[in-house]
Amino acid sequence: MNTQQAATFIGSIAILLWGSLALLTQLAGTHIPPFQLMAMSFAIAFLFMLGRWLLQGHLGIHHLRTNTKSWLLGVSGLFGFHFCYFLAMDKSPAAEVSLIAYLWPIFIVLLALLLPGERLYKQQLAGAGLALLGCFLLLSGDSNGFDQRHLLGYSLAFASAIIWAVYSVAGRLIPTVNSETIGWYCGATAALALCCHLYWEQTQWPHKPQQWLALIGLGLGPVGAAFLCWDYGIKHGQIQLLAVLSYAAPLISIVLLTLAGSSEMRLEVALACLLIVAGSLCASRVKTPTAKSINKQ
Repeated sequence: MNTQQAATFIGSIAILLWGSLALLTQLAGTHIPPFQLMAMSFAIAFLFMLGRWLLQGHLGIHHLRTNTKSWLLGVSGLFGFHFCYFLAMDKSPAAEVSLIAYLWPIFIVLLALLLPGERLYKQQLAGAGLALLGCFLLLSGDSNGFDQRHLLGYSLAFASAIIWAVYSVAGRLIPTVNSETIGWYCGATAALALCCHLYWEQTQWPHKPQQWLALIGLGLGPVGAAFLCWDYGIKHGQIQLLAVLSYAAPLISIVLLTLAGSSEMRLEVALACLLIVAGSLCASRVKTPTAKSINKQ
């Protein structure tokens, strides 16, 4: 396994972790306001990164000293995506918001064409199309169609998809910024989310020990480790393949909810599974040229 393949594998771990997001959020308690949940989970993610730094024998201060552009990209990506997404969920039906927000993988595939040395292969385009179709089939089961009355929410969901795609692709342009810096971005996102919570919401705390455990798991996994793995993957791995593989996240989510008894297995899930797997296999068949083969040319 070469360096690029290893980075792609590490990036795919984020997708697996994001698949547990819905279940852990549900276990943490649906009564917790979204911006409070966001602030708490990102604060836990920051503490997780701080723990990593302490084990390495430092406080991560040198990761704090990055350039302004990196800070703007990191914080606007993490906070901007979640800010638009949560507001969209508040103003429009969840099914339609999810459908629009999950356009970000196909946006990554297309925006990656702007990166130096990147090109779009037929297999990647076909795989992205199959996976996108599977994702829409999966998420549209509870949809009642798009309603113009929810245009603001739809626009915010679309904005969240654009923000995450731009964040992911632009991260490729700053490969020298250590992925560990994501810890400080998480800390800043937690602070901004806390401000939104104090302005808009009433504080609600978890009632049971298992809810606290789920909240900690949320901060350590889908928020903490996931963003660290994703940052490394998009900077050093096959970004277009990672984008296609990302369509597996909602599938994993529904499977976990079904196993937990919170959802029912439907025919749409099985068909979506086939389409997403087929799309991922199709996209993964691309063999990018190695440095050695390029030099021969």
